[in-house]
Parts: sequence; structure tokens; C-alpha cells
Amino acid sequence: MIGLITQTLAATTAAPAGGAHSTIYLIIFVIALALIFDFLNGFHDAANSVATIVATRILSPTTAVIWAAVFNFAAAFVFGTKVARTIGEGMIDTNQIDIYVVFGGLIGAIIWNIVTWLLALPTSSSHAIIGGYAGAAVAKGGMGVLIVGGWTKIVLFIFLSPIVGFILGAINMICLSWFFRKSSPQKVEKMFRPLRLISAGAYSLAHGSNDAQKTMGIIVALLIAGNHKAWAEGGFKMMGHDHDVALWIILSCYAAISLGTLCGGRRIMKTMGSGITRLQTAGAFSAELAAALTISYASIRGTPLSTTHAITGSILGVGTTKGIRSVRWIWGQRIIMAWILTIPCSAFMAAVAYLLVHWCIQPLFH
Repeated sequence: MIGLITQTLAATTAAPAGGAHSTIYLIIFVIALALIFDFLNGFHDAANSVATIVATRILSPTTAVIWAAVFNFAAAFVFGTKVARTIGEGMIDTNQIDIYVVFGGLIGAIIWNIVTWLLALPTSSSHAIIGGYAGAAVAKGGMGVLIVGGWTKIVLFIFLSPIVGFILGAINMICLSWFFRKSSPQKVEKMFRPLRLISAGAYSLAHGSNDAQKTMGIIVALLIAGNHKAWAEGGFKMMGHDHDVALWIILSCYAAISLGTLCGGRRIMKTMGSGITRLQTAGAFSAELAAALTISYASIRGTPLSTTHAITGSILGVGTTKGIRSVRWIWGQRIIMAWILTIPCSAFMAAVAYLLVHWCIQPLFH
């Protein structure tokens, strides 16, 4: 994959000399770092995609992550690139950033993802990259680099995505419980087992649509900062959607997140699958469908949101229909605390990383 990127970039520019040549290699390195983050995003969030389907024993963990990875990648051909544009040009004034801001932001987000993965906390990779990107940008140019309009949508959906997921999850479960009130549990279980494959696939499709596009947006911002905007431009239609990001970026990002999904997730899988509440097949179907609808709506609108927030809110909503005591609220408290800390912590780590990169690495390229 990295070889393909190198060849693509080399083919779109004449061979420069001296510092410019070094800068291009730095850009390629930071793109590789962005794809590593994308891989870790899939690794970290794989549990969100497959936890309920494993907890209800529809698929084995190995088969489930393959199922999720396939739908993660399929999202490249279903959704547009509005989220990528929001991240790339709608949050930070691109005239005020440089390659080192993107570099520092990625380092901060990756460190935070690894820390929370080790603690088995299903925090938001989305908010980690958003916080990291902002923290590094503010370290360079101050608060004035932030575009208020872009941040308004993100802050709004920090609160809305778990609430909407909670409400939709509860509504779905109540409707199914009423509709199948005269059916035996065994009949309901048998009926929903194949439907669970559909709901898990729908959630994974929605997950890929929003999360992979965040990395796409970071790469777009990097290329703009490096004065290579032409490398990032697409301008083609696919499945009825406009794709204004280059195809090589789209395919690289979706491939990276899909590969990460294949490789990770078992630590957080336990928390999401059974740590919050015990899910039956119909409940898991309700939660995944609710989260898929929430995320897909945001992706179509071009709003970056936390897929973790959406699925966790949906699971809580389903669990609450069985009674307040059916939910292990201690996990809800821990997750909410991690959510609160994600943006400021990743921003702080990214700011420190940017300063170190600025002092130690930037002089080597000038």
C-alpha cells in the first residue's frame, strides 16, 4: 500500500531537488503515519462493529471481524466524501497549518488510542484525531486557527449521537417486543439470527463511511499544507455520490481501516458485547440498526461523529428497556469519563508532539 502511494505521488510531480525533495518524502512519511492511525482506528473500533454479534454467538470472533472488515471497505463505494472535506478544510484554517501540525496531530491521536486500548476503554478514535489535529494547530497558531462553524457541528454531535442512538435503540426494542409479544423466545431467536448478519453489516458499512473519511480528511489537509492540493482532488461520481477526494486516498484509507478491523478488537469486544448489558439477538439487532441509522445520517450530511458514541448509546437504550438495573452503569460512567477526556488529552499530547517535531525535525528539512 505504501509503495502504491509512493508511486502515485512520484507520478504526479517532477523530481525536485534539495529541500523540496526531502519535503515530499516527509509528506509520504506522514501519509503512512495517517494510514497507521487509520489501521489503529479499525483495530480499536473493531469491537464496536462485532461485539454484539459475537456476544450473541451468531458468529465466531474471527468470522465476525472478517464480516465487519468487508463492509468497512464496501463503504468506499456507497458513500460520498463530505466528512473528509469537513475534516480537511472545514475545521482548521488551512492557511495557518503546515506538515508538522498534521504530523503532531497524528502522533497525539495514536498515543491516546494506544493508551485507551490498553485500558480496554471504548473511547472515540474520531475525537482523538479531531482533538489531536486541533491541539497541534493551536500550538502553532493559537485559537484563531479554529473554524467555529465546523466545530459547532462536531460539538453538537458529541451530545446528539449517543442520545439519538439511545432513543432509536430503545424505540426499536420496544417495537420489536410489542410486535413479537406472543412469540416464544426460541422462535424470536431463530428468526433474528440471519437478520443479525444484516444489522451487523449495516453498522460496519456506516462505521467505515464515517471513520475512514476522517483519515482521508487529514491526508487532504496534509497535501494542502504541503502545496500539493492537486494530489488530493477527485472529481468523479460513484454510486450517485460526488467524490471530490482522489481515488488513491479513498482506497488507501478504506483498506487501512478494514485491515485494522481484521486484526483487532478483542479487549474492547468484551466491554461492548456484555460488559454494559446482556444482549439477546433481537436487542443486538435493535442496537446495531439504531447506530447504523445515526452514523449514516451524519455521513450523508458530512458531519464527523463518534461511531463509538452511537453504538454505546444504542446498547444503553436497548438495555434500559429491560429495566434500569439491567444496565451496568459503572461502564457507562467510565466510558463517559473517557469521552470527556479524549479531546483535551489527545489535543495536549498532539501539542507536545508538534513542539517536539517543530524543534527537532523541522530544522532537518530547511
